[in-house]
Amino acid sequence: MATPRADTLRQPELEGRRVLVCRPEPEGSRLAEAFRRAGAEVRLMPMMVREPLPETPEQRSVLQVLDNFSHVIAVSPYAARRLLDEIDHWWPQFPTGLQYYGVGAGTAAVFREHGLKPRMPAEGWTSEALLALPSLQNLSGEKVLLARGEHGRELIRQTLAQRGAQITTLALYRRSLPYYSPEQVQETFTDFHPEVVIALSGETLNNLVELGARHHLKLDPDLIVIPAQRVAEQALAMGFRKPFVPDSLSDDDLVTSVASCLSQEAGNNG
Repeated sequence: MATPRADTLRQPELEGRRVLVCRPEPEGSRLAEAFRRAGAEVRLMPMMVREPLPETPEQRSVLQVLDNFSHVIAVSPYAARRLLDEIDHWWPQFPTGLQYYGVGAGTAAVFREHGLKPRMPAEGWTSEALLALPSLQNLSGEKVLLARGEHGRELIRQTLAQRGAQITTLALYRRSLPYYSPEQVQETFTDFHPEVVIALSGETLNNLVELGARHHLKLDPDLIVIPAQRVAEQALAMGFRKPFVPDSLSDDDLVTSVASCLSQEAGNNG
């Protein structure tokens, strides 16, 4: 049976709606294309760039004894890719006996692409969901490697340390707000004037607000799409009227969730 063409997956609720995608690359372009296929008008303006950190003697030492760890956790698909790239430098074959973890389905998929069998939350894609996994409850004396960005959120590290784990944090990249000219900002936020903004991390949301403050913008989308209830509370405190947590962060599911939310909003206002 023929697979339906992607351009048939249009969502009437998204036809002509103005959507701004703030995800970093390459995820941003992929998500933007999914919204375009659904009928939306889309702009892509990443609120975060990621730069690999240079290898240090400390990092080398950790990777050379990777087989001493019992658990290896990556906090994002990018963290997983960076970790696997570094492991490849030192290990012709992956050491056995390690259990890999992805915070969400996208991170787990990166591990699976390399022939690994990661664990991930059955539901959800947050640090809290990962920490609920049974295999991460009693970790007395067990060694855990946590792959993440520089200055990442501390919840996983702190919680697993409280559970008795010996935590080694491997910072593989740094994140920052990219530069945009006043003309780019004007075109995106004033001329295009997005109705829906996609900001799928707390740091992305912070950077969006920082950019707005720098350029004296009034950020007032009908809908701001964020990844978790914790970030929804953050968005409300920042003055956003309608933070929305989708059913899933996979591209097609996210598009469907946004379309459904807009449909409900139209029905409530009808």
